[in-house]
Amino acid sequence: MNPITNPYAPGAGTPPPELAGRDALREAVHIAAQRIRAGRPAKSLLLVGLRGVGKTVLLDRMRDDAEAAGLHTLRIEAPESRSLPAILAPQLRQALLRLSRTDAARELGHRALRALAGFAKALKLKYQDIEVGLDFEPEPGLADNGDLEHDLQALLEAAGQAAQKAGTALILFIDELQYVEEEQLAALITALHRAAQRQMPVMMVGAGLPQLPGRMGRAKSYAERLFDYPDVGPLNEAAARLAIEKPAQDQGVQFVPAALSRIVRETQGYPYFLQEWGKHVWDVADASPITEQHVEVASREATAALDESFFRVRLDRLTPAEKRYLRAMAELGPGPHRSGDIAEQLRRKVTALGPTRNQLIAKGMIWSPSHGDTGFTVPMFDAFMKRIMPGDDWRAV
Repeated sequence: MNPITNPYAPGAGTPPPELAGRDALREAVHIAAQRIRAGRPAKSLLLVGLRGVGKTVLLDRMRDDAEAAGLHTLRIEAPESRSLPAILAPQLRQALLRLSRTDAARELGHRALRALAGFAKALKLKYQDIEVGLDFEPEPGLADNGDLEHDLQALLEAAGQAAQKAGTALILFIDELQYVEEEQLAALITALHRAAQRQMPVMMVGAGLPQLPGRMGRAKSYAERLFDYPDVGPLNEAAARLAIEKPAQDQGVQFVPAALSRIVRETQGYPYFLQEWGKHVWDVADASPITEQHVEVASREATAALDESFFRVRLDRLTPAEKRYLRAMAELGPGPHRSGDIAEQLRRKVTALGPTRNQLIAKGMIWSPSHGDTGFTVPMFDAFMKRIMPGDDWRAV
């Protein structure tokens, strides 16, 4: 069939043609945001899940929903190499400038921009990567102590006062939150807690890997009471079938039932993989209906494409020791696995492998579901490691 009209969209954060199975989560965020706007208590939400479950896509759709409802938002992604103040300040400036355009909130919006100027100048010495345009001179004593925890509280409170005056709310959408350093994460939690105590219309919708709840709890013990942590997992069978079938039906293309079942089985319902399989099945099929034979051919092509992109980009960031650790995990299966079992595969002591395990957690490749257990953060990575490092050569040190 014509690849130009192929409806499927595999890609990092690329919106799928049909966002299936996520309506309940979208509604939960909508309700929380509207409660915050109305001055009623509501928890911020953190979407937690493995790679490939569509957290980024969902976060962006939730932001679109909030903007359509008249709320003010900012959207940032937390990279491993930059500080929270550096990525927060430019986006907050844009949100405050938009708020300041409303007559009701102009004065308080300008005050929040003065707070941002003091915040950036005071913290520039500690966080040298802060680069943000300053529209006003700082107001002495407002968010300018040079202490992130206190200054961020004052800054978000000033922003919340402007949003409150405008009859709206300020929603922070933050992706890859697990990469924020613990001290900075603690400051963010404290600022959101203070905003909630003052009934300011400020909340966060974050997203991160499964280790995020543990990191939040270590940063501030009360974080578990401040946030809801909805799990974003693979789609159930009905939603997975819809995600594949509806985009094709919209173009008059049908799947035979066995073909749909095969795709759901091969992808295990993970949204990113569904899009990859959908793309390759479409390109393989010469005409409707799409059959199980088409899926069989497409599966080989989809797996090769994942190996060279989705999986490979993560493998290339790893040291040889880290690769061997993951290969030992793969030998045991999808996981999670006991640290002792992994060490036994490598013929090493658990304590000797501790630094490697910690590095892999920091890089977002593995996580610890419970004490002493280790799991992949990337679905199907065990099968990939066996394909890319076959045999037993990896056991040699």
